[in-house]
Amino acid sequence: MPNYLRYTGALLSGALGVLAFSPFDYWPLALVSLLGLCVTSLDVSPRQAAKTAFVWAMGLFLPGLWWIHVSMTLFGGIPLPGAFLLVALLAAYLSLYTALALWLTNRYAGQQTLRALLVFPVLMVLADWLRGWVMTGFPWLWFGYSQLEGPLAGLAPILGVQGISWLLLLSAGASWLLLQRRRMPLVLGLALWALALGAGQLQWVSPTQASRFALVQGNISQSLKWQPGQLEQSLERHFSLTRPLTEADVVIWPESALPSSEQHLAPWLKEVDGFMRERGQALLTGIVTRPSEESVYNAVIALGQTRDPYRPENGNRYYKQQLVPIGEFVPFGDLLRPIAPFFNLPMSSFSRGEQGQPDIEAGGRHFSLAICYEVAFPSLVRANMKADTDYLLTVSNDTWFGQSIGPWQHQQIARMRALELGRPLIRATNNGVTLVTDEKGQLQASLPQFEADVLEVEVMGTRGLTPYARFGSAPLLLLLAGSLLGAAWLSRHRGLQFRTLSR
Repeated sequence: MPNYLRYTGALLSGALGVLAFSPFDYWPLALVSLLGLCVTSLDVSPRQAAKTAFVWAMGLFLPGLWWIHVSMTLFGGIPLPGAFLLVALLAAYLSLYTALALWLTNRYAGQQTLRALLVFPVLMVLADWLRGWVMTGFPWLWFGYSQLEGPLAGLAPILGVQGISWLLLLSAGASWLLLQRRRMPLVLGLALWALALGAGQLQWVSPTQASRFALVQGNISQSLKWQPGQLEQSLERHFSLTRPLTEADVVIWPESALPSSEQHLAPWLKEVDGFMRERGQALLTGIVTRPSEESVYNAVIALGQTRDPYRPENGNRYYKQQLVPIGEFVPFGDLLRPIAPFFNLPMSSFSRGEQGQPDIEAGGRHFSLAICYEVAFPSLVRANMKADTDYLLTVSNDTWFGQSIGPWQHQQIARMRALELGRPLIRATNNGVTLVTDEKGQLQASLPQFEADVLEVEVMGTRGLTPYARFGSAPLLLLLAGSLLGAAWLSRHRGLQFRTLSR
C-alpha cells in the first residue's frame, strides 16, 4: 500500500471513531475505526506501524478533543490559532501511546499474524491505561465508552470499560484476519460477543429503597459566575429553585454552585441548613472551602436532614482528589502563570483531598462522590464506593466548554461508572447534561442543556457488588496476561500457527 494511501486511510478511520462516542453514539463505528488501524498498521515494519498509528490517533484525538479549545479561547484569553496549537500538542502527546503500542506489536509479533492478534489488544489497552495515569492522566476517548448502548455493555460489570475496549480491539484484529481469508479468529470473536451478550442479562445487584431527588440546574454563565455582585444572584437563583421542592427527599446543587468560600457563606449556610431540616429534607451542594490559609478544596457538603447539624468543620463532606491540570492546579505554576491569562483561571490552586474518604450521608442515604473530572477515573470511583453505598453522585460544571461535544462525552463516561459498579448514578450540573440513570447506566431522566430548571425523579437504590466492584481490574489483568502467554507459546509453535491460519 502506498504511504499516502496508508496515512490517509489511518487519519480518516481515526476521525471516524469520534462518531462512535456521544453525542453521536454510532457505536458500530468504533469497530470500523479500529479495523482501519489494523489494516494500516499491522503486518508492516515497526517504524512504519508507529508512524501510521500516530496518524490514526491524531485523527481521533484532534477532532475528538477539540472542545477543549472553548475554555482556552473564551475564558483563557488565548487566540484561536494558539488554542489549536495547544490542542494539537495534547493530541500529539496522547498519540505517542498508540504509536508505541503498534511499534511493540510489530516488533515482537512481526509476520506472526495470530500472535499479533493476541498481542495487539493487550498493548493498546495498556497504552490507554498509561495515558490515563502518567502525569496525573487523561483517560478520555477509551473506545469501551462508545459501547454503552451496544451489545458489549454487559462486560462492564465484569471487566470494566477497558474490558470492552479489549474485546473491540480483539474483534478488529479478527476482522483484519478475516479480510485475509483466515476464518478461525472469527469463531473466537463471535464466541466472545455471545458471552458478552449473555453477561448483559445477568443481574449483579438487588434493589433496596426508592428516594425522591431534585437536581437543581442553575444555568449561571461561567463568564459572570465569579464577577463581583454575582454572588447574591447565584444564592437567590439556587434557593428560589429549591423553595418549591417540598416532595424531594434530597435536593442536589452542582459543583461549586455558590461562587464564594464556605467560610464566607457559613451564616447563610446555617440558615439553609435549618430551613431544610425543618422540612425534613437534605441538601447536597458543591462549594469551595478554605479550612486554612494553606489549603482550599473543591468540595461537596451536606445540609438539612443529615446525621449532624451543619458547621464548617463537620466531617460529612467530600474533598475532590483528582484535580484538573491547569484548571485546578498549574504544574510549574511559577513559570507558566506569567505566560498567559489561561494559566490564571479562577480557582486554579486547589489542594487534593485524601484517599479513603467516607460516603456522604444525607436523608438516610449513602452517596459515593466524584466531582466532575474524577468520574473519568474508574479505579478512583471504585475505591470511593463502599459496600453500603446507595447511589453514585457526581456534580459537575461543564460550562467551561459551551455548546461543544465535551459535556456529552463526559456524561457518557459518568454513565459507564454506574454500569461497572451496579449503582444508580445521579449527575447534577450547572448547565447540563443533568441526568439520572439506573444501575445499568441507562438514562431514566434528564434536563435540556442551557436552561435553569429542576429535575425531579424517583430513583431506586441498590446493594450488592458487581465482579468489577469486588475485584477491580484483576480479572482483566489475568486475561491480558493469558493473552501474552498464549502469544509466547505460539512463537514456539510456528508450524501450528501456520496450519491454523490457513484453514
